[in-house]
Amino acid sequence: MMISMDDPDHHDRRKLVNRGFTPKRVRDKTAEIDTLCDMIIDRVCEKGECDFVWDIAAPLPLLLIGDMLGFPRSSFDDLLEWSDDLIRGTTTTSPEASEKAALAGMAFREFQLGIIADRRADPGGDDLVSILCEAEVDGDRLDDESIVQESLLILIGGDETTRHVITGGMQALFEFPGERERLVASVATGDQPAVEMAVEEMLRWVTPIKNMARTTMREVELGGRTIPEGADVIMLYPSANRDEDHFEDPFRFDVTRDPNHHLAFGFGAHFCLGSSLARLELKEMFTRLLTRLPDLEPAGPLDELPWRNSNFITGAEAMPVRFTPTEKVGAAG
Repeated sequence: MMISMDDPDHHDRRKLVNRGFTPKRVRDKTAEIDTLCDMIIDRVCEKGECDFVWDIAAPLPLLLIGDMLGFPRSSFDDLLEWSDDLIRGTTTTSPEASEKAALAGMAFREFQLGIIADRRADPGGDDLVSILCEAEVDGDRLDDESIVQESLLILIGGDETTRHVITGGMQALFEFPGERERLVASVATGDQPAVEMAVEEMLRWVTPIKNMARTTMREVELGGRTIPEGADVIMLYPSANRDEDHFEDPFRFDVTRDPNHHLAFGFGAHFCLGSSLARLELKEMFTRLLTRLPDLEPAGPLDELPWRNSNFITGAEAMPVRFTPTEKVGAAG
């Protein structure tokens, strides 16, 4: 998949995939995202309690990216399970997790090959798999295995990461009530730039992807140390996003932080392809949550939340919350 490629191969592959994430395609998703947010909240708003991770944070990115890929809604439970198992398999401490990850990868491949065969037999669709099947760059098209890999990258990149920022962003608002009050006031007055600024701080604070591996192409000096050519290095994004030389008071969550040049989406040639979509999802979800469930609060100690055992993408696995029951808005979906 392109995340593991250097240019020019990476550039060519990215040009194909990028056609599904143009600014217009992302902007056109706003109404759909609003409806999905209301639909998700409608499922729990009358109950007065729920698991924030699985009832609120997880459904939105999965529904959205699954629809964009053109996968049938009937497959979404399987997609969520496969995505979870694959990320849990990034730890080497559990043979069981590694086995589940391997099985999930095989199951997704079989499922996706069926989708690809359907798109090749009936071309002309507007979903991402159709775009990947039909797009050409300099006369080249992707083969089936490449489409399987890129679809998996889009699924995990669009599902797992945004879910953890929704959860971690809400957790931060719980832990910093003064910042929550600021954000609630901004939402109440329709101050969208202030909400967008808060989203950037959530991205910095959570940093859902924890690391990427790279190989040095030449000897380089960094922080007073010499890294030789050909060295394997790990870039730790949470560390970068707490850099005291770059961020004032970096261990304080500040919804008005400006400027906020975080690296939650990476940088350079591999900058996250879905960054605009993720930002839109976060803005719309928190606007809806703070409007419709204004007294949302944790239903247990935040320092005892179960945590994903992964060194790559991680976050809370469950977060019980409670709130005053409210009426549904009747979102269709």
